[in-house]
Amino acid sequence: MQNWFECKIRYEKEADNGKVKMVTEPYLVDAMSFTEVEARIHQEMGAVITGEFSVSKITKVNLTDVVAFEEGEWWYKCKVAYIDIDEKSGKEKKINNTILIEADTVKHAFDRLEENLSTLIVPYDILSIIQSPIMDVFPYIEGEKIPDNLTPISEFEKAMVD
Repeated sequence: MQNWFECKIRYEKEADNGKVKMVTEPYLVDAMSFTEVEARIHQEMGAVITGEFSVSKITKVNLTDVVAFEEGEWWYKCKVAYIDIDEKSGKEKKINNTILIEADTVKHAFDRLEENLSTLIVPYDILSIIQSPIMDVFPYIEGEKIPDNLTPISEFEKAMVD
């Protein structure tokens, strides 16, 4: 299970006209804790940004899926709804999901979303597609070393079942 966090960093950036101004940019990080988010964003952005930067805000984000593509200029936040039937009561229940998709345009995001949802056997409605301010996404990479002070969620969940 992925745990997505939006992490805003603040730093001085040089504009096209040569002026330097302070900017705040949001990034998406898959991590197990707020501490890990901060450590990972410092690692990722430290290699890209010259000079100092600070983490100004970290927020847990509820995303069902993040769909990245090799090509794509922007991240689009897509809200999708489908109907699920409660097995016990037999009543219909509306489920809303939020999916982040990398694409060049809203139309391109729509097409990629439809392709991604094509395997669903239940009918769904695409409620909205909006361009997200997210600059980049840093997913958890399988095999990445977990810091010694953190326990993987899979081990924690296994201990809860036992």
